[in-house]
Amino acid sequence: MDAGELFAVELARVSRQWRKRIDERLRHLDLTQARWMVLLQLSRSAPVSQRELADIIGVEGPTLVRVLDNLERQGLVLRRACKADRRVKLVELAEGSAPVLAEIGRIAADLRNELLEGVAPEELGRARELLKIIGDRLESGTGG
Repeated sequence: MDAGELFAVELARVSRQWRKRIDERLRHLDLTQARWMVLLQLSRSAPVSQRELADIIGVEGPTLVRVLDNLERQGLVLRRACKADRRVKLVELAEGSAPVLAEIGRIAADLRNELLEGVAPEELGRARELLKIIGDRLESGTGG
């Protein structure tokens, strides 16, 4: 394998294992990966339409509807009709989501601190820059 292929394999492994660890630590909150990803996204950009949220999270509309149904039952999100277009459903965090978001943040920070212990800030900065370049290329649809 060349360096690029080795990097891609390692990146996929790290991403998968990181999500798995967070899932394990959030299990007591009855949050699957899809649920906590929706909550975190809404904490950054709510309210947002269901369609936009599905695109951001990377799931199909029907999948997101099931996730939102569960989060609504847990009292963590609200859906309401958009005033400008009644066909559009806007999704936002419910008031009861604050303690859950705080717990997600604490758990994610603890894991991040454990995993990155001893890694120099300069190394993290270079790694972030590389991942940003790759992410920007992926989002723009270019290969270089």
